[in-house]
Parts: sequence; C-alpha cells; structure tokens
Amino acid sequence: MSTHPVQGSLVAITGGARGIGLATAQYLIRLGARVAIGDIDKDAAFGVSEALGGHAHGFALDVTDRDSFTNFLQQAQDTFGPLSVLINNAGIMPIGPFLGQRVDIQDRAVDINLHGVLNGMRLALPGMIERQRGHIINVASTAGKAPVPGGLVYGATKAAVASLTETARVEFGGTGVEFTCVLPSFTNTELIAGTKGLKGFRTIEPEDVAHAIGDAIRKPEPEKYVPAIVGTTLAVQPLIPRSARDRINRALGGYDTFLDVDQAARHGYDERIGGN
Repeated sequence: MSTHPVQGSLVAITGGARGIGLATAQYLIRLGARVAIGDIDKDAAFGVSEALGGHAHGFALDVTDRDSFTNFLQQAQDTFGPLSVLINNAGIMPIGPFLGQRVDIQDRAVDINLHGVLNGMRLALPGMIERQRGHIINVASTAGKAPVPGGLVYGATKAAVASLTETARVEFGGTGVEFTCVLPSFTNTELIAGTKGLKGFRTIEPEDVAHAIGDAIRKPEPEKYVPAIVGTTLAVQPLIPRSARDRINRALGGYDTFLDVDQAARHGYDERIGGN
C-alpha cells in the first residue's frame, strides 16, 4: 500500500472543530497526517484534539484577525514542523431574503468566508514558496457557481473563493505550491439546518468532502466538486438558455431551498453565527 503524501506532514485546518473540518481532520489523521485544528470555539478545538490523540492539536483561531491567524500557524509549526497543507475551511452561511438580512451579518460572512481565506493564503504562502512545496485548499461551495435565491451573500463569497483560488494557481505557477478549490453541494452539517436540499441530488456527508480533500492532496487538481456529478451539471448549465435553466432549477427546488426554511430548526445555528 503506497504512502499518502500527508504521512508525517502538518496539515492546518480552519474551522476544524465541526462539520467538514472535523471530518477532514479525522480522515487525514488516519492517513498519517499531523493536524492543527483551528477554530473560533477554542473549547471545541481543544476537546476535538484531545479525542483525536497525539497527532492532533487544537488552537484558538479567528480567521478574520491576522494576528490570531499568524499565532495559529506559528504555534502549529512549533508543534509539528513546517506547514505542508493549509485547508481554508472556516465559513458561515447566513441565508434568507437579501433585504431582510442584517448588514452586520452580511459583513461577518464576507469577513470570515473571504477575508479569512485571503488572510490564510497571505500568511502561509511565503513559507511554502521558500520551501518550494505546499498545498492550499480552499473550501468554497457549489452555491458560488449557480444562483441560489436567499444565498446572495453566501454565494458571492464562495464565488470569490473559487475565483481567487484559480487566480492564485496561475499567479504562483512554478513555485511548487498547489492550489485546489473544493466545491461541495448540500452537505449534512449544521449549515443546512432547516433547509430541504435539492430534488434528484443526495445530500452528501462531511466524510465525502474529507475523502475528496484527501484525493486532491494525493493527486492535485484545480477544482474538486463533491459529488463529481454536480460539476458536470454546472458545466452544462451555461449552454442552456437562461429561461430554460431557470425552469429546471425551480423544478429541482434550487430557487426555494434558501428561502423556504424551517426557522425553528435553523434557530440554533443562526444564534451561533450571530444571526439572531
């Protein structure tokens, strides 16, 4: 059995105490990685790292604060050695009618989902370029590739992440640093609490995304859709007239999924991200 590239290497994961971040940490540790789990919920990060054992370490991290991000990466490298992979996973998903959304929540989503990714890249890249090796994986969303009413701000931040990842791939080509944008569809985490998902597409599990990330590290590629069929579907859509595309997406429930929401089921998540 061949050794995975993460064997013995440091992988830093933002938003690593829950959902996709946690599933990815668990999977990469099984592949032999040493994982630094950064999360704004420091108690959750510490608890998770204790449960995962000596190959994981939890750290407090606010991705919107450059000093906090600097300390996270420095402490992680002091603990486990040079950074091999940075997974910018931290994100929030406020949904609902755009004009009914509070401006402070809009700004918070942009700060975490976009500025957090930029902060991580700015801090991780110099060392990776100096060592002529490294991999930056940015977790976006298929919502950044297609219009989802009720997800205007969220989709905009994820579209920006997809764009900046592709641009970084070109700008830093030849440096030895790889870039991958991971684009999950509906994933069974607290982010989709109260929503119904899309007709005809299964809701994937965080472990599905974790395995896709592991595959992308083993065999780097610029974009990784989860599941892959969604990438094929999105590639075809621009070839269809907008009127027909809108009819299809409405029939699939794609234009209602962030508007027709069970608010009671979503209340806990909205409370945690400051949405109520």
